[in-house]
Amino acid sequence: MSVATTVLIIVGLAVVGYFVGRLRASSVASGNLAELHSRPTYYGSFVLIWVTLPSIAVLVAWLVVSPIIVDNQVLSSLPASVQEMSSADQSLQISKLNSIATGMKRLDADDMKRFEDGAATLRELLAERGVAVAGEVDDYMPAAAEKLNGMTASSQLYRTVIVLLLAIAGFIYAWMLIGPKMRARNRVERVVLGALIVASSIAILTTVGIVWSMVSETGRFFSSVPPLEFFFGTVWDPRFAAAGAEDSAGQFGLIPLLAGTLYIALVAMAVAVPIGLFAAVYMSEYASNRMRATVKPLLEVLAGIPTIVYGFFALVTVGPFLRDISAQINGIATGNIVSFIQAQSVLTAGVVMGIMLIPFVSSLSDDIITAVPRSLRDGSLGLGATRSETVKRVIFPAAIPGIVGALLLTASRAIGETMIVVLAAGVAARLSINPFEPMTTVTVKIVNQLTGDLEFTSPQTLVAFALGITLFVITLGLNFYALYIVRKYREQYE
Repeated sequence: MSVATTVLIIVGLAVVGYFVGRLRASSVASGNLAELHSRPTYYGSFVLIWVTLPSIAVLVAWLVVSPIIVDNQVLSSLPASVQEMSSADQSLQISKLNSIATGMKRLDADDMKRFEDGAATLRELLAERGVAVAGEVDDYMPAAAEKLNGMTASSQLYRTVIVLLLAIAGFIYAWMLIGPKMRARNRVERVVLGALIVASSIAILTTVGIVWSMVSETGRFFSSVPPLEFFFGTVWDPRFAAAGAEDSAGQFGLIPLLAGTLYIALVAMAVAVPIGLFAAVYMSEYASNRMRATVKPLLEVLAGIPTIVYGFFALVTVGPFLRDISAQINGIATGNIVSFIQAQSVLTAGVVMGIMLIPFVSSLSDDIITAVPRSLRDGSLGLGATRSETVKRVIFPAAIPGIVGALLLTASRAIGETMIVVLAAGVAARLSINPFEPMTTVTVKIVNQLTGDLEFTSPQTLVAFALGITLFVITLGLNFYALYIVRKYREQYE
């Protein structure tokens, strides 16, 4: 029986158990639900948990452990020449055997007779059935594949029987435990609490694993390149052509990339912050409810557009427009029709990225301004202040800590953007204060360093992890500061 069928049976049994548990609870209380410790729903959930939790746990463990045991059993029966191979080569042999075993299930009696008579090789027969086998099929492989199929079938049979027996046993055990004094609610809530702890632990452990992998690879990079050269270098030139050579240390200066990242983010925030804040003030203080309900979702549509679409918009529309308009301005001022803004520039990337960030600023700020207590508005208006004076001198100062937190979160989003920068600002790593010239960011170079034919152990590739951990620290610092600001804001009104 397949895994999907087994899971469906368990789910069906759990649903039945849920309703049976509820009926059982009502039955033991003789219809007087006040005698029960918990509501009937908890008794049903209690049975459902006992049906699903042990059986699913065993099923998952079986799916993880069983293939390892079967592969080791098959591997131990292979010839000595295979036993002496390295672990990597043995894994390739096992993978090949799995392909052959899967293909042999599709062969019928005639195919097997052709194979036994020598009329066709096993590789040819498998190819006819749509199963490609890399390399020749050795003499020991058909028997080993049959053994693999047999052990796998036995494992599936035992798995199905044990898992379904566990589900049924859980059903009966939970059904028998149901009584008026049984604390079903407490037991169900303990299971829910355990599930929440497991989910939280998975999230935390995943974060720890990601950080650890980046830190370990960054350590390997710094064993080849001094940290001072990386953090304070002003030239970015990893020398791809000479990668791996003794003189291929390259120049891994972070400063040009960090400057480009902060410069483009600064331009983007200069575009997004005023437009987003004015939009937020209008929606929260001046717009009618109908207008706000219409404008806010339309503005937030910008946040749902993929960044690659913004990149195309910058590449074919905004960049050429800025280049042409600069040529016309230069022609009017000097008579020389030469553009001083390049199509791919810091300005192009910043403007388009700023448009992308407008909904982040406006939506977050609108929620924060709306959360300012109504009594502050009424008090200001009651003292004779106009609406604009109330916004400037009462509401905005009260909301500014939350708005600052929202802007820092938006800045983190701007620093991590990649696709817009690739298409709108180019890949040139340079130090410049001219916003009309191309620059690039840390994220773009991370992508460049990891997409190529270089060895993964070379400094030219490992530098991507050093760039990644640097960017992680910067955005983490911004997020911590934003959380500090937001908490301070909440403390004032709770």
